[in-house]
Amino acid sequence: MKYRSLGRTGIEVSPYCLGAMMFGAMGNPDHDDSIRIIHRALDAGINFIDTADVYSQGESEEIVGKALKGRRDDVVLASKVHYPMGNDPNHRGNSRRWIMTAVENSLRRLQTDHLDLYQVHRPDPTVDVEETLSALSDLIHSGKVRAIGASGFPAPEIVEAQWVAERRGLERFRTEQPPYSIVNRSIEREVLPVCQRYGMGTLVWSPLGQGLLTGRYRKGKQTDSHRSGGMPQHFSDERKLDVVEQLIPLAERAGLPLTHLAMAFAIAHPGVTSAIIGPRTMEQLDDLLAGADTTLDDEILDRIDEIAPPGTDAAPNDVAYTPPAVSNVSLRRLPVAERSAA
Repeated sequence: MKYRSLGRTGIEVSPYCLGAMMFGAMGNPDHDDSIRIIHRALDAGINFIDTADVYSQGESEEIVGKALKGRRDDVVLASKVHYPMGNDPNHRGNSRRWIMTAVENSLRRLQTDHLDLYQVHRPDPTVDVEETLSALSDLIHSGKVRAIGASGFPAPEIVEAQWVAERRGLERFRTEQPPYSIVNRSIEREVLPVCQRYGMGTLVWSPLGQGLLTGRYRKGKQTDSHRSGGMPQHFSDERKLDVVEQLIPLAERAGLPLTHLAMAFAIAHPGVTSAIIGPRTMEQLDDLLAGADTTLDDEILDRIDEIAPPGTDAAPNDVAYTPPAVSNVSLRRLPVAERSAA
């Protein structure tokens, strides 16, 4: 396994990052089997693991913690905070109050005294970013966190966070975790260039298009799977399936499984540090590991660009975060009495 610099942190990580979302009730509830999958990834040279407190409500972190006994120092361990952890309205978000509590809970579940990377899982428009960065800075200074990052932040909010950190003398986001795949390329327009401008590492999630780029989902074919049951609209979108139907013969001509083509594409971008893989079974992990040495030449990448143009998403609804200015109708419409021009 080759290794890449995680932005300018000085930390070296594998181009494949093991995502732990599928370990626990959300995916594989068998702890022993999940631990075997983690150990297989580590033995193959993957040294980067990404989880979050919300994954199976802490169960994923518990599994990872058990798996890393005796191997913690050899792993770059990342987790995240933001999503609700229960019904209490203060057990969520990006406030200092919750961050300070959530990190202690994550450390306990992971059975470690520090996180190599602690990420804000999504923006929180109810909290000043200075409040968030101040709390995260204190965690770095206390030794509980080595570096901090964001996930799903639009380019303007990444820039704002960088400026706030500089002006207030706070620690800055060193990484961003956006979605990226052949069918989701919109981050090429702004997010990746901004991350490169500020020397941030990027951990891209869903390089297989949330499973769409496994080749299992075809036009006119019904497929029942663990993922498709929860997101039927994603796997039946004609625009995305059109892309898949063109990619399959391209992969076949190159002598590659579609999964290997998709992973090689994701890590070929100079702005991408590591692509997160999220296996639920050992078979899925072994398939991805078998393609770790795949290199795509310019001819194949040019053809992918023709099929899925750079900087575009195959479908407009595949976004990680929708800002309130878009999602909240009251922020998009004046009161009726004020809408006319005269």
